[in-house]
Amino acid sequence: MRALLLFGSVFLTTVAVGQTHFANEITQHREVYKNDFLTSSNSPLKSKEDLSYLRFYEPDSTYRVEATVELTPKAEPFEMPTYNGQTRPHVEYAVVSFVLAGKSLQLTLYRNLNLLRLPQYRDYLFLPFRDATSGYATYGGGRYLDLRLGDIKDGRMIIDFNKAYNPYCAYHEGYACPVPPKKNTLPIAIEAGEKTYGKAH
Repeated sequence: MRALLLFGSVFLTTVAVGQTHFANEITQHREVYKNDFLTSSNSPLKSKEDLSYLRFYEPDSTYRVEATVELTPKAEPFEMPTYNGQTRPHVEYAVVSFVLAGKSLQLTLYRNLNLLRLPQYRDYLFLPFRDATSGYATYGGGRYLDLRLGDIKDGRMIIDFNKAYNPYCAYHEGYACPVPPKKNTLPIAIEAGEKTYGKAH
């Protein structure tokens, strides 16, 4: 009995340390994310006061999932619509499959064909999605995740919804923000990542 109690105590301590480390990692990620608004010339948020209205779910490691990756090499390029009426050339890169909240889910990864021309973005993967929180607790137009080709290892990759962020359209009108394709609508609530902006625009 004493050995079991000791094992249980060690296990709980390990879990707590792991959660703290994860929370710190997400907090640091969000600080970098906020600072990028102040250094980007195209940013819709120009001041620290603007940044004070950014809102996020608490870090939750259950929304960090491992997914299998099935490439779609024969996919045809297409024009992805944006919220200002323009389009952007994209191509499907892969379908990722994972289990979350007890459900088997899939999303499609895309590559922006314009970004492929820029050396710093040649390995960039784009994951736009909507979920049951869209238009309620999170931006109605959906949220995005940025990934890289190097994130795929042996046909698998980690998808961390704690890093889901709003498009610029969530803060100001007029930006060419891609509309998440219907196939990237999840039937569950992703209560992780960025929430709706706390200030009207």
